[in-house]
Amino acid sequence: MRTLCPNLDREDGLDTVLEVPIPEEMFGSNKNGSWLNVKSWMRSHTERAPPVSSVFGGRSTEIQFLLGVIGAPLIPFPVRCDQTLINDNIKDHPIEASMAKYIVQQYIAAAGGEHALNSIHSMYAMGKVKMGASEILAGEDLSLSNSKAMKIKNLKHGPGEIGGFVLWHKRPDLWSLELVVSGCKISAGSDGKVAWRQTPWHHSHASRGPPRPLRRSLQGLDPRSTANLFSKSICIGEKTISDEDCFVLKLEAEPSTLKARSSSNVEIIRHTIWGCFSQRTGLLVQLEDSHLLRIKVPENNDVFWETTMESLIQDYRTIDGVNIAHAGRTTVSLFRFGENSESHNRTRMEEEPRSQRTLSNDSLEVIILIRMYRS
Repeated sequence: MRTLCPNLDREDGLDTVLEVPIPEEMFGSNKNGSWLNVKSWMRSHTERAPPVSSVFGGRSTEIQFLLGVIGAPLIPFPVRCDQTLINDNIKDHPIEASMAKYIVQQYIAAAGGEHALNSIHSMYAMGKVKMGASEILAGEDLSLSNSKAMKIKNLKHGPGEIGGFVLWHKRPDLWSLELVVSGCKISAGSDGKVAWRQTPWHHSHASRGPPRPLRRSLQGLDPRSTANLFSKSICIGEKTISDEDCFVLKLEAEPSTLKARSSSNVEIIRHTIWGCFSQRTGLLVQLEDSHLLRIKVPENNDVFWETTMESLIQDYRTIDGVNIAHAGRTTVSLFRFGENSESHNRTRMEEEPRSQRTLSNDSLEVIILIRMYRS
């Protein structure tokens, strides 16, 4: 990932530090020509119409939909990162909850230990992503053999949409994300009281309900928040993922939380999250969540949307004594139903994030000072 952009207008000018890293795929052998391509790539999505071949067959709404779903989703529960990690007696809880607490304790040890997790006060992660929709199915028959199925930009058979992200996090509840994919930039953050998001097509808006952590942080980047999240879970069994035997922990959002996130036109019916922890290493291998919402429309023709996100978490490396995931793959399935059967459709999306650099504590402050000085 590149972080400095040469000043193409003045040879004696300082290099510009990019707000969001640019993927290596944007660079070629011609330096000036490559940076002109980058400049065009970074131009605001609202200032130019995307080429027909660049955004899912020319439909600009597809990439908006892609970023809206995968870009900056939140965990369904507020998580306090400054609370004490599990220290109560496991025997004082039902067997399912006791097993979950024991598994979380093993996860804390595998991630680096309680002392190492408590010593991390701030974090900076930078990386690149590749996104794409793999298929859209419509009509009554939502199987892969459906003649109405349309397949687009499968990541296994094409480049997909490439981009970069920067994530900052500071305890207890401060975080900020900047993500750019194919010229579209999405920003999101939380000041501990309000979580917000900004896109070129939706501007700034606050998330309903209490502030919640970024789902991307819990995909192996923030073990402490992950441990606090699943400290109140239950163990529902075992599952094999990529030849790895795992314990499965489950959490359900409370009705009061769902009500706070609902509005007069949209009702969130349920939101469930599962975490799969390796029996061999103790680390989080997969994070999955699913939520169902109802969009109220006149004449009782309500539309239902079921969204399921499944993230494989891979390539753990030790950073400042803490095991941090540096790669993964997220698959999203959106199922729309209600109204009439012809309006039913199922969409699958994929994202492959890969962290290029992860720093914590004082290292984060140094990076910020350098960027502020050189901008």
